[in-house]
Amino acid sequence: MGDRSAPTRRNFLRTTGKAATLAAATAYTPAILSAPSPGKTIGVGCIGLGTRGGDLINSVVAVPDVRVVAVCDVYGPHRQKGIERSRNPDVKAYVDYRDLLADRHVDAVIIATPDHWHCQMVLDAATAGKDIYCEKGFSKTLAEARLMRDALKKSRVVFQLGHQARESTCALQARELLAKDILGPISLVRTGRFKSTEPEHPNWRWYGYYDRWERPDPEKVRKEVNWDLWLGPAPRIPWNERHFWHWRCYWAYGTGYAGDLLSHEMDFVQYLLGHGIPDTCSCQGLLALLRDDREVPDTWVATYQFEKLGRTVAFTGSMNTSVKQPVEICGRDASLRFDDIAHAATRFQIIPEEHNKRTDLPKGYDQSKTPLQPNHLDDWINCIRSRGIPKCSTDEAFIETATFLMSLISYQQRRMVRWDAAKEEIV
Repeated sequence: MGDRSAPTRRNFLRTTGKAATLAAATAYTPAILSAPSPGKTIGVGCIGLGTRGGDLINSVVAVPDVRVVAVCDVYGPHRQKGIERSRNPDVKAYVDYRDLLADRHVDAVIIATPDHWHCQMVLDAATAGKDIYCEKGFSKTLAEARLMRDALKKSRVVFQLGHQARESTCALQARELLAKDILGPISLVRTGRFKSTEPEHPNWRWYGYYDRWERPDPEKVRKEVNWDLWLGPAPRIPWNERHFWHWRCYWAYGTGYAGDLLSHEMDFVQYLLGHGIPDTCSCQGLLALLRDDREVPDTWVATYQFEKLGRTVAFTGSMNTSVKQPVEICGRDASLRFDDIAHAATRFQIIPEEHNKRTDLPKGYDQSKTPLQPNHLDDWINCIRSRGIPKCSTDEAFIETATFLMSLISYQQRRMVRWDAAKEEIV
């Protein structure tokens, strides 16, 4: 994440249908001013170079006619990582993301900071006219999501939310088949996220990268982090090493299972079926085993209902077992089952019910029938050039956020919640 302090920074922060229908929507290309010429090298600035940000810079430097011209992080070693991975000897390094946004060589930004910074950074990047790739979850609250959506639409920058499962070629083929109602009425979807680690290495307790458990020198880390800038819009507290490294474990910076893991699966289901925001959600969470000082549950079970469709979507998650729950879409006449969780799915099979006598029903994924799809970052870059709409656009980001926040609010208030479409509120 990145920021260089400024005297007024605190005040600044405080004030400042069906798959076929969905496919048609994503084909629409708005006329947007200041579109880069097809041959122009796109200058990218990377904000946040920790766990996910370190992966994203590795990906974007490999895209043709793209150059990482600026990097930004409040932690010195992460900033240095960005410099080294930029493959650009002239790359600029910033501590304050606003300085990066003011850099005239930056056409587009990748935001990979803790979630509590997403809203302000997206708003500021949109105001600066920078195209944006932002990691999920989109925001921490529905009010933030509305602000971000409206600002993005007004600015008309190209926005992509980081749900890479949408790049899957097998998912596109499944989506096209589902649009033809080959399963019959779909009444149940099952999905989940499970990951167990050895007891001495609890989940979300890594240091700078997934499954990296060696703890850096705490005093050295403290000296190399601009803590005030890392906190940003979060409540001001004294330096806390565990909050810095393990922010996913605390409500001030993220939404736990909801925005980190459930959002991946529910966004994938939305990509496949295009059914929008659920009508209701009931969710329960539990700290079953990982009882350190974390605030967020290690177990998360959410049930969504789409009343007019007669459809239930069930998500089950646990950090205490590695049992898999591949995405399954269950219809009256057949079911479609992927081989893995959303972003790891590579194929699917179609399993007919006994009463289904169709002889033309596909057996599963046929690699020869769907062209290989661009990866999620390539999709974003392609849309920057064409001024098109990426696969996980602003509208899809809002659907994702409302969906995962329904589970969070249901858990927090210990009740079923409902989506009020007219007011755009969770009630």
